[in-house]
Amino acid sequence: MNENNTQNSKQNEKELNEVLRLRREKFNNLVDMGRNPFEITSFDRKDMTGDIKSDYESYEGKIVTIAGRLMAKRVMGKMSFADLADQSGKIQLCVKRDELGDDEYKIYKKYDIGDIVGVTGEVFKTKMGEITVRASKITLLSKSLRPLPEKYHGMTNTDLRYRQRYVDLIMNADVRKTFELRSAIIRAVRRFLDERGYMEVETPILNTIPGGAAARPFITHHNTLDIDMYMRIAPELYLKRLVVGGFEKVYEMGRLFRNEGMDVKHNPEFTSVEVYEAYADYEDMMDLTEDLFKYVAETALGTTKITYQGEEIDLGGKWERITMLDSIKKYAGIDLRQTKTAEEALNLAKSAGIEFEEGAEKLSRGEIISAVFEEKVEEQLVQPTFIYEYPVEISPLAKRYADNPDFTERFEVFITRREFGNAFSELNDPIDQKERFLKQVEKREAGDDEANMMDEDYVNALEYGLPPTGGLGIGIDRLIMLLTDSSSIRDVLLFPTMKPLDK
Repeated sequence: MNENNTQNSKQNEKELNEVLRLRREKFNNLVDMGRNPFEITSFDRKDMTGDIKSDYESYEGKIVTIAGRLMAKRVMGKMSFADLADQSGKIQLCVKRDELGDDEYKIYKKYDIGDIVGVTGEVFKTKMGEITVRASKITLLSKSLRPLPEKYHGMTNTDLRYRQRYVDLIMNADVRKTFELRSAIIRAVRRFLDERGYMEVETPILNTIPGGAAARPFITHHNTLDIDMYMRIAPELYLKRLVVGGFEKVYEMGRLFRNEGMDVKHNPEFTSVEVYEAYADYEDMMDLTEDLFKYVAETALGTTKITYQGEEIDLGGKWERITMLDSIKKYAGIDLRQTKTAEEALNLAKSAGIEFEEGAEKLSRGEIISAVFEEKVEEQLVQPTFIYEYPVEISPLAKRYADNPDFTERFEVFITRREFGNAFSELNDPIDQKERFLKQVEKREAGDDEANMMDEDYVNALEYGLPPTGGLGIGIDRLIMLLTDSSSIRDVLLFPTMKPLDK
């Protein structure tokens, strides 16, 4: 079997090399004729194929000028048919020797699938009813020196599709549709926030301290300053500095960078939006999140009822809101609210079948609660659900409940068993914040490279006074995955991070 695969691979490589040779030879012939397509700097395209096909009555009998890639070509003596694709769609071409002239028709017959051409001609319908452009002039605008994947199988190798997204986009209309939807979703998010009075801002991507989240950063070096710097893991601390400065409703959408594992939900660089509003709290952020998801779905898809990987999801109803401890009681059948110590929580969790790694006795009660939630509850949260009341130990930037200081005014939103957003009533007590930073530093010194660093300037900013503030972060890529029914984050990133083939 392996020997056959090797022989087939060698044969395919030989055939490809012959195709590449022939295409290069055709290009050289064009150059010799003074017809080098790469010397053409522009083309006055006046019409789009999608417009012609959607409004045929307005175009029938008219002369149009279109441009795009040849996706199919059927030569039949004195007359040929071809398919031309541009960003808006695909249309049939009818090419006749009598229309082009003998010399031009001979040259056209040597064009390859994948070549980019400009076409002028009359719009009509064939006897079969297909909208077609009868070409009177064809200009080769770019020569495709490599063949496209075979028509009927397309580009199906997933790894190759991600590495050569440009070919993937040429061959797969569904892929292009996904990224058109991505753009529409991002526009809708911005419009939603802009219309509600939030101001879009930009904060540094290169940070001297990686703050605002628990994550391992990418490290780089600034030569002039001779200091190590970090690609940002979150813009949170800068955005809250702006609220201190008087910008009361701000947001930023952009790339974040986390030097962590890769799977269907995680890419080292990803897009998020973070929103901060003075005089609001986490419950206001719940309302904002629910309204945003509904608005974006309705705007981009025209509905709030969607299907994700075979499951019906209703974004339009009232989303469930339940505390972390109550969700554990509901789905795991244990009441950790009755425990007072980490030891009691650990014993109760183990009695429910939760397995912990060695050293679990060093975990705090809050960390144990979080571990039980991740193990027993997340997999149950299919419909939109807000989980709130998070332990303080895992929420270093969230405000405590005044009557329950072991927990914070924080929530995460879950849909299809995964987290889509994180929010809290922001901690604005500089004394408490510094103490929590110090505890994070202790964790870091103990080997936790995802723990927060001390940010003295941020504490300094809080000492000037941060008003009561609600903050929200939403993973844009996951939102797009949800609304495009994509199973992997790589399917919604034009150029996902890939390991080089030679490594």
